[in-house]
Amino acid sequence: MRRTPVVATILLLILAAVAWRWKPTPTEPGAQAPAGAASAPAAKGAAAPQAVGVVTVQRQDVPVSIEAAGTVAALQSVDLRAQTTSTVREVLVKDGQMVTKGQVLFRFDDRADRANLDKARAQLARDRASLADAERQLQRAQDLLRQGFVAQSAVDTALSTVEAQRALVQADEAAVQGTQVSVSYNELRAPLSGRAGLVNAMPGSLVQANASATPLLNIAQLSPIGVSFVVPETQLQPLLAAVRPGADGRTEPLDVQVSLPGAPRSKGKAAEPALKGQLRFVDNLVDAATGTIKARAEFDNAAQQLWPGQYVRVRLTLRTLKNAVVVPQAALILRGAERTLYVVGPDKTAQLKTVQLRYGFGDFAVVEGLEAGEQVVLEGKQNLRPGTPLKVQPAAVDPGRVQRADPAASAAPAAASGASA
Repeated sequence: MRRTPVVATILLLILAAVAWRWKPTPTEPGAQAPAGAASAPAAKGAAAPQAVGVVTVQRQDVPVSIEAAGTVAALQSVDLRAQTTSTVREVLVKDGQMVTKGQVLFRFDDRADRANLDKARAQLARDRASLADAERQLQRAQDLLRQGFVAQSAVDTALSTVEAQRALVQADEAAVQGTQVSVSYNELRAPLSGRAGLVNAMPGSLVQANASATPLLNIAQLSPIGVSFVVPETQLQPLLAAVRPGADGRTEPLDVQVSLPGAPRSKGKAAEPALKGQLRFVDNLVDAATGTIKARAEFDNAAQQLWPGQYVRVRLTLRTLKNAVVVPQAALILRGAERTLYVVGPDKTAQLKTVQLRYGFGDFAVVEGLEAGEQVVLEGKQNLRPGTPLKVQPAAVDPGRVQRADPAASAAPAAASGASA
């Protein structure tokens, strides 16, 4: 019984010591009443809103295009060689000159050919005179036969002479024509309109009539002009579908654009295509070694912006996706074969949505599963979870590029971007 007061005293001393140890002092920050201390853990458990950059989903018409490297090629190009062995008398064309069809470019020494022409004409005149005399002899023989002064054999002989002379005259006429052709070879004319290349002959040069001789000149047609390129066989079916005749049996030519090397570019946007043309040819065979098929487009090229042998970027528009939903590709999250993105929910929290990628072009993509006007998280999505509170602000990107993505400025093949257009 004596131990009870002692134990009680000890317990009171312990409680007093603990109370004194945890007594708040004016110099201790955060000294609060017990009720305030109880609310601190609750405040610590509430998540602060996550700052994110968003873009607004837009709808627009998006051309589905194929891009390829192309080579400019003249639709007509010819190497001019002499058709006679002679010497150059006159050069009537300059390096790089524009020439028209039929224009005289070179004149050769034609004295020998003209002498042969004069000789052939003289031979023709002589044989024509002989023919006239033979015809008169035949007429006399026929008159004498009717009078009974000559036999039938005399008439037959005269007739044979006339026929032989007629054959000689025909041969002479052919010889004159052949010699005239030889004379014409001494003037080398442009077979087409175009631009002349380097002139490889000067007055006094000897030219020879053979296929292995150095060309005197090359002429290339510049307007219209062609651009040859190859298309991956994976794009063959969309290409054929685009050029297949419609229900009325008519085929609408596909539009083709080219971007010129070194064309000026504005900040954040590719230069506008310099020229527009139309697809004119798709080969009938896929190259088994490369898995590509050849195609060619034609361009007016009146301003001569395209040059034979030049490399250009070709963009072939297959069709247009009308009123498509466009988002930046950077907003997409790839999870295996699934593509998702975060959108801002009505309660300002992050919501994860699954979308289907239809077509990718440059920094943008056409998707299904979103509506115009929704806000898509572009910046800060790596820190999000579904339900995370959001502090929304516009993404630090060019608003013009987001509001109006330009497929023509940065088109890429659907196969390359993983889209199924």
